[in-house]
Amino acid sequence: MQSRGKIVVASQHYPPDPSTTAAIMAEIACRLAIEHEVVVLSGSPGALPASQAGPGKPRIVAVKNRVTGKAALIRRGAAELLFVARTFLALLRQLRPGDVVVTVTAPFMLPYAVAAAAKLRRARSALILHDLFPEVLVTAGLLKPGSIVTRTMRAANALMFRALNAVITIGRDAERPLLSYRGMARNKIRFIPNWATLVPAPRPATPDNPFRKTLAARFIVGLSGNLGFTHDPEIVFEAARLLKDEPDIHFLLSGWGIGFERLKQLQTASNLPNVSFVARVEDAELEAFLTSADLWIIPYRKDVAGVSVPSRFYNLLAVGRPVVLVSEPEAEAALTVVENGLGWVVTPGRADQLAEAIRNASRSDTGAMTERAVKAASKFDRATAMNAYAALVDELLHSPELAEQR
Repeated sequence: MQSRGKIVVASQHYPPDPSTTAAIMAEIACRLAIEHEVVVLSGSPGALPASQAGPGKPRIVAVKNRVTGKAALIRRGAAELLFVARTFLALLRQLRPGDVVVTVTAPFMLPYAVAAAAKLRRARSALILHDLFPEVLVTAGLLKPGSIVTRTMRAANALMFRALNAVITIGRDAERPLLSYRGMARNKIRFIPNWATLVPAPRPATPDNPFRKTLAARFIVGLSGNLGFTHDPEIVFEAARLLKDEPDIHFLLSGWGIGFERLKQLQTASNLPNVSFVARVEDAELEAFLTSADLWIIPYRKDVAGVSVPSRFYNLLAVGRPVVLVSEPEAEAALTVVENGLGWVVTPGRADQLAEAIRNASRSDTGAMTERAVKAASKFDRATAMNAYAALVDELLHSPELAEQR
């Protein structure tokens, strides 16, 4: 039986968009639609998969969204700002007092519009925090910590966090930077980690794997996914350079984003014999690709703890692969690696440490790590996460005191 208040999900990325954010938001919206009326304000045009359409599923309201190339930063920024403005107007039309609106930090301006619209319509609002701005841009070196732009964004964040009823973090390390804002209260923070989309089970690396069979090396090191502002592609390439005379170790790279463009530039200039690129892997081939490597790298820049969490991490565990994480030890993924014995954590910027960790992994029996990885992945369960989102939404719908936290 559906409740009187409805749920509005505002997301630029939603199926048929193939991104991880789109898949996450669709899972949440479809789970909430079991018990509530759900409206999705989507910036991704096109037909939905059959499993996400029809009776008992969210109603989709398209918000016009101009898709631009990631390299066209000025045009992309203008397009995203226009999308946010259109979403704000759509929210004013859709929201009623007592409704709940859920959004995510992509694009980073969207949560400001959602918080403002919810306040104007006396609705309640929740933000899923995937990346914390301006901290992401400071970490990437694109903004100075004390610049006018940084201070302005932090001031806007303080107002936004005061207006929001809940902030969902996907990493425990996000609490400290969040609480540095005067507008944030600890009782608004809810930790709901992402989940593995693949079924946790040991999967051996077989010689006939389509991504592996053309490589002569015994030990394959993989890198996959979107390399954005918080990632360090150069440490990966420098580690490959340090290991280029060890023929048993080979780097297999596939992904997108500015980090992968930089990796391709470096390889064009150096032509390392132990580095191979493959085109972006589609969902249908993801399991085969993740099982092709013996070890996976997640390379973060310095000071990333609390700013970003790698969603790909859980699928690496699900296929039973150890990881080497470039990160501060207090970051969420690093905590999980150390707590469960899943691999290695190395200092950001230290390519020598990364190379040594890879060398050690190539000489180790990682069978016990495989078992521990699969066991850890089973803790990050889709059903558990969906139930946590449903419980939070019910609390927002039915707890008057939460509406007064502003």
